[in-house]
Amino acid sequence: MTEQNPLFSRLTTTLAEESRTPLYKRFAAAIKEAVRDGILMHEEILPGEREFSQSLSISRITVRKAMDELEKEGVVFRSRGYGTQICSQFEYSLKEPKGLSHQAVLRGKKPDTVWINKSKIQCSAEIGEKLGLSKGSEVYLLKRIRYVDQQAVSVEESWVPAHFIADADDIGISLYDYFNKQQILPVKSQSRVSARMPDEALQQQIALPANVPVLVIKQLALDAQGNPLEYSISYCRSDMYVFIAE
Repeated sequence: MTEQNPLFSRLTTTLAEESRTPLYKRFAAAIKEAVRDGILMHEEILPGEREFSQSLSISRITVRKAMDELEKEGVVFRSRGYGTQICSQFEYSLKEPKGLSHQAVLRGKKPDTVWINKSKIQCSAEIGEKLGLSKGSEVYLLKRIRYVDQQAVSVEESWVPAHFIADADDIGISLYDYFNKQQILPVKSQSRVSARMPDEALQQQIALPANVPVLVIKQLALDAQGNPLEYSISYCRSDMYVFIAE
């Protein structure tokens, strides 16, 4: 039966390849690829260590090390008596600025937004540099909690040159939907991703366990001529996001 199982077929092929990469890392990489390719579904229960070990002719230590790595990366979570489960993650492309709401809809998920702040302010020198503005120029600060399928997944702060927004109250769930209605077209983005542990305020805003890190996404959206349209910093649950860069 395991020979006909797409997951075990994927693992058998990956582990048979000649490589200097440790076996457990190749095992973990194959699991992540299986999630991305739809072979493993979110919230699916994985086979146990013994089944993996016997079916693939590898040690249980190798399987355990791979699962430890996957758990640290937020791909799986394990609980005693329940097993190892694929996390319910949301794939988000960093390649082009489509916005979280649009990408969620394309993947059959329901996005939502709770606005914390929509205010016109004078930008700092740092934000001005990102947006090609002088210090003190007027920008809109937009801060919100983002939801996917009714679960809080990130907190996002955005800065937009004030002349792009006629009335901030007209911005609904999606800033990019508002942009499109105004014939403002983000076509490319520049992104930087880092990780850190959450502070107490962030833990409360998105119900994040203290031991789960957040991914910090700093992204600049540009139009076809390379003009900055939006600079954003998103604090995302690492156990619920898979970022795609290619």
